Amino acid sequence: MRPGAQPNMQQLMKQAQKMQQQVAQAQAELAEAELTGTAGGGLVTVTVTGLGEFKAVKIDPKAVDADDVETLEDLVLAAIHNAAEAQRELAEKKMGPATGGLSLPGF
Repeated sequence: MRPGAQPNMQQLMKQAQKMQQQVAQAQAELAEAELTGTAGGGLVTVTVTGLGEFKAVKIDPKAVDADDVETLEDLVLAAIHNAAEAQRELAEKKMGPATGGLSLPGF
C-alpha cells in the first residue's frame, strides 16, 4: 500500500467475513471433538470436548480406597489437568489458522 492510501474497505470486509466463517468452522469442529485425560496409568479418565466442556469422569474401582481418599483426589485432579491441556492444544491448533494468529479470549 502506498503512503497515504486508504485501505480497501470492501477487501477488509471480505477478509473479516472469511475469518468469521473460519472461526465458526473451527468452533464447530472443537464442539464435536472429545479428548481424554488420564492419571494413575488409566485408573482415572476424564473426557472433555474441544470447547472445554467436561463430559465424563471414569474411575477404576482399583483406585478407590476408603483409607486413602487423598490419592484418588490427586488422580482426578491430574486427569482433569491432562484433559484440559489436550483441549488447549487442540483449540490452539484449530483456532490459530482461523484467527490469523490473533488470540481470542476463551480459546
